[in-house]
Amino acid sequence: MWTINAQERIPEVEALLRKMTLEEKIGQLNLLTPGGGVATGEVVSKNVEAKIKAGQVGGLFGVAGPDKVRVAQELAVKESRLGIPLLIGSDVIHGYKTTYPIPLGLSASWDMDLMKQAAQMAAREATADGINWNFSPMVDISRDPRWGRIAETAGEDPYLGSKTAEAMVKGYQGSDLAAAHTLLACVKHFALYGAAEAGRDYHSVDMSKIKMFNQYLPPYKAAVDAGAASVMTSFNDIDGVPATGNKWLLTDLLRKRWGFDGFVVSDYTSLNEMIAHGLGDLQAVSTLALKAGLDMDMVGEGFLTTLKKSFDEGKVTEAEITDACRRVLEAKYISGLFDDPYRYLDSKRPEKDILTKENRALARKLAAHSFVLLKNHNDMLPLGNKGKIALIGPLADSRENMLGTWAPTGDFNLAVTVLEGFKNVASEANIQYAKGSNISNDPEFAKKVNVFGPRIEVEERSPEALLKEALDLAKTSDVVVTVVGEATEMSGEAASRTDISIPDSQKKLIRALVDTGKPVVLVLMSGRPLTIPEEFELPVAILQVWHPGVEAGNAIADVVFGDYNPSGKLTATWPRNVGQIPIYHSAKNTGRPAPENEEFQKFKSNYLDSPNSPLLPFGYGLSYTTFEYSNLRLNKETIGQGESISVTVTIANTGDYDGEEVVQLYLRDVVRSITPPKRELKGFQKILLKKGERKEVTITLFPDDLKFYNSTLEFVSEPGEFEVFVGTDSDAQLSKTFTLK
Repeated sequence: MWTINAQERIPEVEALLRKMTLEEKIGQLNLLTPGGGVATGEVVSKNVEAKIKAGQVGGLFGVAGPDKVRVAQELAVKESRLGIPLLIGSDVIHGYKTTYPIPLGLSASWDMDLMKQAAQMAAREATADGINWNFSPMVDISRDPRWGRIAETAGEDPYLGSKTAEAMVKGYQGSDLAAAHTLLACVKHFALYGAAEAGRDYHSVDMSKIKMFNQYLPPYKAAVDAGAASVMTSFNDIDGVPATGNKWLLTDLLRKRWGFDGFVVSDYTSLNEMIAHGLGDLQAVSTLALKAGLDMDMVGEGFLTTLKKSFDEGKVTEAEITDACRRVLEAKYISGLFDDPYRYLDSKRPEKDILTKENRALARKLAAHSFVLLKNHNDMLPLGNKGKIALIGPLADSRENMLGTWAPTGDFNLAVTVLEGFKNVASEANIQYAKGSNISNDPEFAKKVNVFGPRIEVEERSPEALLKEALDLAKTSDVVVTVVGEATEMSGEAASRTDISIPDSQKKLIRALVDTGKPVVLVLMSGRPLTIPEEFELPVAILQVWHPGVEAGNAIADVVFGDYNPSGKLTATWPRNVGQIPIYHSAKNTGRPAPENEEFQKFKSNYLDSPNSPLLPFGYGLSYTTFEYSNLRLNKETIGQGESISVTVTIANTGDYDGEEVVQLYLRDVVRSITPPKRELKGFQKILLKKGERKEVTITLFPDDLKFYNSTLEFVSEPGEFEVFVGTDSDAQLSKTFTLK
């Protein structure tokens, strides 16, 4: 883990700094990409080889493979004056070559051990390909599913987001960052990126400090506390100053208040983008960023091309440049690169560590554990391995849409389609396929989505012909499974949507299939919560599978045919319509709360045309079995400051299948000095119960769980009454109260 004490610097780094010219120090602050892979921005660096030789590059990304990385590393080590090795970065967001579910899907497993295993696998594979620094985890809180990058988050909740951030950092970094199978983690996007106004990517963010500290900052702090080696700035502004040049954010909060001693990198050209924000020319914004606490400039080369001039003009000091350079060099030292620049470049490792049978098995398990059963009309699921099954839908045999957004290191050609998975798992059933519809019939929309290749294919066959083929198949089948939803790039970066319903082409298909009178199962694939009130009212079963990764088809079949009982729970609230957004479980009560039965009353906080409640609450998810909660009790009725309290509940599996349940604990601070949320997640535990089994589950509330940031941003707990709720989702009904003295 990251262990440098700011007061006890590394002697080897200090000795190197004394040898470096000012220009060489500035060179270490420059992060470039030579191109050739999937770009994560519009700019690709030029003359990279010459700049490495001149000592003008601190790190690269977009290059992978032991042989390719060795060429770059040898340029730095053998041909630059001081031979300083390069950091080699990559966006390993949800698996490297063995891709697993998008982060929003993975978080729905509520299984921190599995998440840690996922990160460890990704680290093993990425380091086998020469990568030593990962631009992950993304820990932004998002409460607006219009924002495409909600797919990369753990959802809306700061408590769950903090646990997820910690698990991923520890999974990537392990206990020794110099080990050949561990990566430097990079926490992003610091900060508040998930709160972009109107759900539009890169847009402004404006919120109070109280909201920041209580609801949006906790996952970043949890990642820093877990030892994250680096932090990436966000594109948005905070209190009117873009994050990349925000001294309050990067120095006062991150370094001084939180004690972070790693290094800070900009996001892709976010330093240069401060010009468009209105903060000055490239020299001005580069000076602003350095003084704010930015250490490394990704791709934009503002530091490289302007800092020497700013130094000559007295606008920056050599000490400021040296401090930034020191932090970059310390990361290289901790990674073991000074000891052995080629430690990650074993040409035998890719075959041994990447896309192994064991890795694919874990990806399959991760996917199955991420799925959320939203509805199971007439207990349609699981299906039997028999009879004639019509597998219909534009995503049922679409290999290119299985990995999900932000899988630049994955290869969709290796993905298992749903059709293949069904045939693998249900070998005794007669499975027939028809496409049924296009993902969208709009060629202009498809063009926007298909930037990285065909994700939406608008067939030459007419929509009517596609539908007729599907209906003919459905009418001769025993059951229909239709795989519908979003193409991969309908969510993700620069993929905001004002309409997050299922596209009309697929809506028409779903209604027509239901009208055949056959049992219909919807397998719903998306990178975000969708608005599905019409589909939810239909007599169908609905299984939400996100974008599951390379083992997508096998994992979906495992759940549909009952080899695994779904246990996922939503980590973001599903709205009835976009007019409810932002919508989340820990909202405040207001001074004029609507009636709990949601009966409309004038002059209360409600809508004329919709209930306040979401379609599906945070924490929601069904199982093939049923669970009964009873006998909620506390070990104390009154506690003092600094004391813990234990909450115990009895859970019984009352259905016909073995199954896992996520027991969730929510807390309400009844009276405090600033308005409290109606309830907040403060604990959870995932348990396995055999059919007919009963267990007692105890969740402990620790002193910090009762604390909040008050109006002066002190982290405090205040005496008074607290109400505990325990149940299967955020609408949990069992409750008890206790008093904090």
